[in-house]
Amino acid sequence: MTGGVRVLSVSGEIDHHTGDTLREALGACTTDPPRVVADLHRVSFMDSSGINILISAHRALT
Repeated sequence: MTGGVRVLSVSGEIDHHTGDTLREALGACTTDPPRVVADLHRVSFMDSSGINILISAHRALT
């Protein structure tokens, strides 16, 4: 956590096979603090299911 913001660092591929791991990690971030940054600079591939997970998490946190 940095300055009241939780940073979630993600790496590798995010697709329909690995998406549950990302969903669980983002779900754990719904507690304090409410501000979350997903650091995706080490993600080598993301399909539409990964994007859907990020959108769903954004909606849950706002």
